[in-house]
Amino acid sequence: MAPSKSIRGAFPTDRARVRNQAIVPFQPTMQEQQHSSSDTRSDIRSTSPRRRVDDPPRPRSRSVKTSQTHQAQSGDRQKPRRNRQLSQPRPHRVISPFIQGVRLVILGVGIWAIAGTALSVWNPASRHPSQVSPPVPQTSDQNPAYSQAFGADGTVNPFSLLQPGQEMRGLAAQVAPLTQGITDLTPGIYLVDLDNGDYFSLNGDASFSAASMIKVPVLIAFFQDVDAGKIRLDEILTMQEGDLAEGSGDMQFDGVGSQYTALETATYMITISDNTATNMLIRRMGGIEAMNQRFRQWGLQQTVFRNLLPDLEGTNMTSPKELSILMARVSQGDLMSIKSRDRLLDIMQQTVTDTLLPTSLTPGATISHKTGDIGSLVGDTGLIDMPNGKRYAITAMVKRPHNDDRAQELIRQIATTVYGYLEQSMGTPSSPVASPDSEVSPTATDVSPESPEVSPVETEGETR
Repeated sequence: MAPSKSIRGAFPTDRARVRNQAIVPFQPTMQEQQHSSSDTRSDIRSTSPRRRVDDPPRPRSRSVKTSQTHQAQSGDRQKPRRNRQLSQPRPHRVISPFIQGVRLVILGVGIWAIAGTALSVWNPASRHPSQVSPPVPQTSDQNPAYSQAFGADGTVNPFSLLQPGQEMRGLAAQVAPLTQGITDLTPGIYLVDLDNGDYFSLNGDASFSAASMIKVPVLIAFFQDVDAGKIRLDEILTMQEGDLAEGSGDMQFDGVGSQYTALETATYMITISDNTATNMLIRRMGGIEAMNQRFRQWGLQQTVFRNLLPDLEGTNMTSPKELSILMARVSQGDLMSIKSRDRLLDIMQQTVTDTLLPTSLTPGATISHKTGDIGSLVGDTGLIDMPNGKRYAITAMVKRPHNDDRAQELIRQIATTVYGYLEQSMGTPSSPVASPDSEVSPTATDVSPESPEVSPVETEGETR
């Protein structure tokens, strides 16, 4: 038998052994291993009973990879099925809008309940209702001060923090002779004791020209804006053409474009009653309409701006009561911070004009005040701290014929009488029932609040 063309170099005995081994793999002898590796592999493939001789050879590496792949697949089949289930993501539950709405409602009710509980715990009124409850309304017959500190409907006056006290009828009896027989002067006085709320009023609710006393609420508004961070004390303010004002003050002579700090401007407005400084601050805080809105927020009804200063015609209005109550609120730390209140009172203590209320003081007393003087009116408003510890707010105004000096003298007499009365009382409240001989004269109490007509040709500027 002729040898196969594909098996070259093999011995006959070896070929016979290969034919007889159908399944057993070929095991080469030592002699065969001496041949080249390529011939040996060809002989082994040619003698394999599983394939024909002319089949193309298959690389051994493929069978190895196939075996490894089979083992890997077998191993995968042996893994637990639950491992494949854990690796799969869980489907998201779809929540209906109704369920979501119910949850939001429950959440809102819970937050509301927690907030209400917290507020009730924090509110002092819930813990000590007797300490913060408003006073029981009384009629004007039961308490004469009721009509001054409360409205006719029993509501608390929005700009009064003082408990209603008693009318100082003893003081009224002492003031009455000072105004008796005077027909061409119209005094307006309002005094309130800061310790017990006792008060004295003579035309206190009547409207008067404010003159430079209108600068007091402007100063209060200024320090409110300082507390709110709207104005800095060291902020530079520049004088503009519309700020220039004749009359009181020296800033008008510095010229347009002059610059001052906000604190300097406020100080000049009070200490030397500078009209130009006042107009600069009013402009900085939004104008006279913004000022009027601020006054309404404080509860003031008669205090109103109608014109910038100097307001020679006296169109800017106020009342003795509103100015006194306003000063009382400042003293009690209302309307502004304590720090700003101290600055305000310090500025008002430096007022240069001291010919009205300060003339009544004894050594050891202090006063923070602001005067006003135009042709038709003169006045002074301030806080007085007496050596005996008594503190009171007072506003004294007198409408007069043009530049009548009797108005200043009347204010000095009334201020001295008030100071002496409070100095003697040492804080003892006045008797609610006056004796017959202490009744106030109708001439003193029924003075008409109407002032004489101010001539439109009046040209004097506001000086104080």
